[in-house]
Amino acid sequence: MTKEEILKKVAAGEITPEEAGKLLVAEAPARGTLYCKVSEKGAISVYGLQRMPVTLYVEQWTRLLEFADTLKQFMKDNDDKLKRKGQ
Repeated sequence: MTKEEILKKVAAGEITPEEAGKLLVAEAPARGTLYCKVSEKGAISVYGLQRMPVTLYVEQWTRLLEFADTLKQFMKDNDDKLKRKGQ
């Protein structure tokens, strides 16, 4: 059930706010899980990488994904210079 469906059921009196809260918590992605949303401006926001979402327009995501193999090779070539989170 989506967030909107849950809210409609609360508005219609079909479920209590407490039940809705439990459903919304159950629906929320687990911490650290990547997920996408469409932003208010029509861009794609990816959540779960960092504190704030990474938001790009479709054309930007397309360019970035086309660049993925180059980026992976760059990461391999520079592995000894790159830091990991927590280092």
